[in-house]
Amino acid sequence: MEVIYQYAWLIPVLPLLGAMLVGLGLISLNQVTNRLRQLNAVLIISLMGAAMGLSFAILWSQLHGHAPYIRTLEWAAAGNFHLSMGYTIDHLTALMLVIVTTVAFLVMVYTDGYMAHDPGYVRFYAYLSLFGSSMLGLVVSPNLVQIYIFWELVGMCSYLLVGFWYDRKSAADAAQKAFVTNRVGDFGLLLGILGLFWATGSFDFQVMGDRLAQLVHTGSISNVLAALFAILVFLGPVAKSAQFPLHVWLPDAMEGPTPISALIHAATMVAAGVFLIAQMYPVFEHVPAAMNTIAYTGAFTAFLGATIAITQNDIKKGLAYSTISQLGYMVMAMGVGAYSAGLFHLMTHAYFKAMLFLGSGSVIHGMEAVVGHDPDLAQDVRLMGGLRKFMPITALTFLIGCVAISGIPPFAGFWSKDEILSAAFASNPLLWGIGWLTAGITAFYMFRMYFTTFEGQFRGNKTQLWEKLKSPIGMAIVAGFERTPAFGPGAMTKGELEAHEEHHDHDSHGHGHSEYPHESPWTMTLPLVLLAIPSVLIGLVGTPFANYFEEFIYSPNETLEEVVTKAAEVDLHEFYIMAGGSVGISLIGITVASLMYLWGKINPVAIANKIKPLYELSLNKWYFDDIYHRVFVLGSRRLARQVMEVDYRVVDGAVNLTGFFTLVSGEGLKYFENGRAQFYALIVFAAVLGLVIVFGVT
Repeated sequence: MEVIYQYAWLIPVLPLLGAMLVGLGLISLNQVTNRLRQLNAVLIISLMGAAMGLSFAILWSQLHGHAPYIRTLEWAAAGNFHLSMGYTIDHLTALMLVIVTTVAFLVMVYTDGYMAHDPGYVRFYAYLSLFGSSMLGLVVSPNLVQIYIFWELVGMCSYLLVGFWYDRKSAADAAQKAFVTNRVGDFGLLLGILGLFWATGSFDFQVMGDRLAQLVHTGSISNVLAALFAILVFLGPVAKSAQFPLHVWLPDAMEGPTPISALIHAATMVAAGVFLIAQMYPVFEHVPAAMNTIAYTGAFTAFLGATIAITQNDIKKGLAYSTISQLGYMVMAMGVGAYSAGLFHLMTHAYFKAMLFLGSGSVIHGMEAVVGHDPDLAQDVRLMGGLRKFMPITALTFLIGCVAISGIPPFAGFWSKDEILSAAFASNPLLWGIGWLTAGITAFYMFRMYFTTFEGQFRGNKTQLWEKLKSPIGMAIVAGFERTPAFGPGAMTKGELEAHEEHHDHDSHGHGHSEYPHESPWTMTLPLVLLAIPSVLIGLVGTPFANYFEEFIYSPNETLEEVVTKAAEVDLHEFYIMAGGSVGISLIGITVASLMYLWGKINPVAIANKIKPLYELSLNKWYFDDIYHRVFVLGSRRLARQVMEVDYRVVDGAVNLTGFFTLVSGEGLKYFENGRAQFYALIVFAAVLGLVIVFGVT
């Protein structure tokens, strides 16, 4: 055993210590703590850096073949019931610790530049540190109960961070929406945990899986009941990883500051759901109905997220729906039995999606210098354009992220996504077809976002065009098909329009203090550059030619010898065919995006008008938000009004009637209180006589 394993408990404790120290400072010495903002940031970042160092050391040890390690202590006992708490180190845990700590560390460095002028700078760092600690505690948990505890802590931290700007109504509403939606999934998870414990008598993942399989095999538990327990547990990841139908909270979570958007979407909140599916794999793999549910839920979610992302004009919400889609790929992989492929995509996605979100934050930071601190303006891609000239580092890293997520070799996303599609094809060609089509849509909307943001002319300082750009024909203007400006009599040619705009720009610098955006400070660009490296290279550890990732992370029901044997039997001709198909559809998506938004050969607005019902379906997010608002929000209000009526008329009426009866009877009886003992004796005699007569007759 490595000595370092005895200190693995420090990994979640160090960020927790930072959050506690800064939090206590904010509570007891608020003004002093806020004045020492840089010192607090250094403390938080240093502690997360120490946790990252320990995580890399543990991963290095596991790569060199050291045995898994578990350390527990008895936390509660009653009769035959014993519950242990502690921590565990194995291959999956070591990998997840590195993913979480590296992304969290870079996000914290980035935060210093992004939140530099925010009055809640120190509070944000405290929340970030607590969030990271909660996720790390979840990762090292050795049993389902401990995971559930940290699962709820992760949910609480997401509530605090999504609603960080709580004085903004949209942020407060988004935090409530995220919290309530996740409670639905967590209630299902809790029921599933209790059901599995009732059936198996254990909270250990492998023990639960083995005992449940044995009980189903012997007929002690029906297949239906086993499937019910498994699907209830799956409801937890459905909410946390934003799977249909509980996906609606994730896009609204963009109301939080961009660093937390990156952390939620890359390495913590949404990764927790996929990680739990991986930990519960010994249970799921013995329940075919649960596996099918997981696979089809993931496939539909991948397609759903991609089709909605096509029409998003808010750069962060476009990336949010992209995350939903990519999480669908991971969940589908788990459902078709591609355990390693799903976790491989989790790893590659964590790095390039963190880079994309931090890149969007860099863009917003630059745009705010021109358009002011209005999210509707600073985040709208129709008001951007040409940012590559002003923000070259951000543009290059964002392009790398777009290529990676589109699945173009040799970038990271290609290897992980192709492995998922290959496994889906072997399991169910229908699932492969959905995933293949989604890959093309992904490439299209990502390059749509890139071209409208970084290519062409900058539109953010043309205040006279804002109203028209924000209208339905805004994308036609971006693509060069609508040249009629929002000012002046009649239409202008392209040259006349540009000349007029250049003349106008000398007198109008937008709502900000600058005419053009600028590159972000090094604290924001350095994390982008560092994240670009794994976004390009990390996929090479999981190629079919030498799949080191699968030899390290494999299903609990497999042995290393079986994995090596299976890897040796890989048909490279099949790989070339499958890879060619996925790359081909991605290139088609990129080409169509180029024709629309780079070269202006296809008018996107004309196409949208021809397929208006489908366009409206995508633009309105498949109407899920509207349906949920009518059914659950308005329905809950109607129910609350009915309950209030019952409370007012029935409950309060009964209480008031009792009080009225007591008042009347008291008023009547007070006249019998005359102080004469003979009169009281007569009343007692009459009462006894009455009772005798009543009971005698009956």
